[in-house]
Amino acid sequence: MSKQDSAARDDATTTADDVAIGVVATVANTDTVVRTILRSGERGYGVFVGHYGDETIEAVRFAERLDATVINPIDSDPDREEVEQELVAVARADGYEGVVMQSADGERIDFERSVDALEESDYNVRSIPEGSSSTSLNNYVLVGIPACNEENTIHDVITEAIKYGSEVLVVEDGSDDDTAKQATNAGATVVSHASNRGYGAALQTLFTEAHRRRVDTLVVVDGDGQHETADIPRLVEHQHKTGSQIIIGSRFVGENTESVPLLRHVGLFIINTLTNLSLGIVRPRNWIRDTQSGFRVYSREAVTSLATDAMISDRMGASTDILYHAHAQGYDIEEVGTRVYYDVEDGSTHDPLSHGIVLLHNIVRTVESRRPMTVLGIPGVALSLLGSGFAYWTIINYLNSGSFGYGLAITSTFFVLAGIFSVFTAIILHSLNRRLEPD
Repeated sequence: MSKQDSAARDDATTTADDVAIGVVATVANTDTVVRTILRSGERGYGVFVGHYGDETIEAVRFAERLDATVINPIDSDPDREEVEQELVAVARADGYEGVVMQSADGERIDFERSVDALEESDYNVRSIPEGSSSTSLNNYVLVGIPACNEENTIHDVITEAIKYGSEVLVVEDGSDDDTAKQATNAGATVVSHASNRGYGAALQTLFTEAHRRRVDTLVVVDGDGQHETADIPRLVEHQHKTGSQIIIGSRFVGENTESVPLLRHVGLFIINTLTNLSLGIVRPRNWIRDTQSGFRVYSREAVTSLATDAMISDRMGASTDILYHAHAQGYDIEEVGTRVYYDVEDGSTHDPLSHGIVLLHNIVRTVESRRPMTVLGIPGVALSLLGSGFAYWTIINYLNSGSFGYGLAITSTFFVLAGIFSVFTAIILHSLNRRLEPD
């Protein structure tokens, strides 16, 4: 079903000839693959089938017989995201203007709404199931705003945000100004902390309140006016279409990266790199581009689990802790490009240097507790080997010269003992982690 073989189309509208349907074949979804190919073909859509490298499975053989385009993976052991990326790349190269990707659960595709969703996407979307609720903002969308001493900006942020949600909830974190009063006057519900407990504590209160309200979607924006609240519907729609548990409004996706000041850009690059590596995400193409964005959308599932996670920091490290939580839960995280305004009056008051130091400390602390063999075990072995090298040097020097090098001996002892201590600490922490893991 080559796109080049299709008839000429009207450029002003999206037709079946413009759109491809993508599906990933597995050993267990033959019925889904066949049904998707037949229903797509009846409507004139091209169909692309990807798989994990086994061309002999039944679903792939049926796809070939039904004249779908089968895409063989480049890597020998790809994950689902890689298979879908290859499928989308081939469809794009073949001239299609968009791809609707069959959802992993295999629900019957609502073709009309799924194709309509392409109009709001970059190129591809997850299929919308038949019979699902509307993807508009008719469900319960809570816009949450953690705020401390934001009396000059909070009113305007709320009056804009309230257009896109069922309710705006402000967690006023021990402000010593009129933030709470301004928020109430703007029409928000206000929950106040008696004293300043930190950004993470304010987020935790938001998760708790959102869980208590049983909201369908929680949108978090900052109260200083730096976030583009008009992008809220776009992020929410993306969450509905993809089913991802967390959507991040990213400064580094799309065309808005030039708005980030150079020094902040460099600092965020370092933090983003370390955060992704600490999550075990090695390939840059799979990285979370903006790990510190405060503009996020959370599904009900994410809200429920985050509301009960006591490991989230009370301070600025909470943004990273949430990503660790999501990674541990196996949540899908996606990013949508948005703009952050750094020239707003009374913008973020956090000193970038001290903020960066806090984040680095948080990353090291978390990795140390979750990956002790990597952080302590490997360096410990290296230190022990280095100490052994100094010991060998000490012995050789004594045999050749007859004089004992006390400095070399002390250095050797220090490195060996430090290495042994690090290795044993890593083993103990690793054993504790294994013991504390849920069955």
